[in-house]
Amino acid sequence: FRCDANISIRPACTTKFLTKVEVKNMNSFKAVYRALEYEEQRQRKGVDAGERLEQETRGWVDDKGITVSQRSKEHAHDYRYFPEPDLPPLAISRERVEQIRSRLPELPEAKRQRLVEQYGLPAYDADLITTSRAMADYFEAAVSAGKGAAPEGSRAKAVSNWLLGEFSRLLNAEDIEVQQAKVSPAQLAEMLDVVDRGTLSITMAKKVFEEMFRSGKPASQVIGEQGLTQISESGELEGKIAEVLAGNPRAVADFKAGKETAIGFLMGQVMKATKGRANPAVVRELLKKKLEQ
Repeated sequence: FRCDANISIRPACTTKFLTKVEVKNMNSFKAVYRALEYEEQRQRKGVDAGERLEQETRGWVDDKGITVSQRSKEHAHDYRYFPEPDLPPLAISRERVEQIRSRLPELPEAKRQRLVEQYGLPAYDADLITTSRAMADYFEAAVSAGKGAAPEGSRAKAVSNWLLGEFSRLLNAEDIEVQQAKVSPAQLAEMLDVVDRGTLSITMAKKVFEEMFRSGKPASQVIGEQGLTQISESGELEGKIAEVLAGNPRAVADFKAGKETAIGFLMGQVMKATKGRANPAVVRELLKKKLEQ
């Protein structure tokens, strides 16, 4: 973005503009705004002090927030321009501005603030999600589609974690945009509902989601086809736990000797034996019970 701008001021109750000044070296909308705001104030102060405004070119110094004189241009031909006879003056009414404003979509800054206030998202998450309108729309659609027992705030954070984590990773790997993904917001919400119910572990959810991303199949179909339902029934887990305890007498002895970290190793062995399908919370509870016995 490169922009040069001309600015002049007109004292109140007069019809004639004073000497025009050209400002250069602006490379963003924000820089244009700051440069013209500074130049307006500089010209006002000069006129108020009785100084004569020079027709000149001034350069914007962004890091200092000031304009500096570059060269003087006393006459129109110095600028190499002439009036365009086919372009009439353009006057836009306040009503027209408000009419256009009313048709604008929600802009990123306002959306970021709303996501923080409405969903309790951290500012960091909201900032990343709103870098893309498609991602922000996907996020809100997934949150509203959720039917689980989780409160809206925790559901919003869960959706955000998946979008900024696994979803973004797979988008980058496939080099596609959000709107090209086969997984719909409703399908992501369905999978999170399954996780909330304890039917699917987070580890298994990542495998399920990757297959959903590749095939476009819903979570329920992927879980059924691959037999990935989380095991939470104590009766089904007790047999595996018994096998793990019998096969790891050293870890059992360490736990009895007061080494609490041993239970982490034993949990890992149970998860390995169940191919990651065991409910970690249930496994830990059953393991402690067995070890204390």
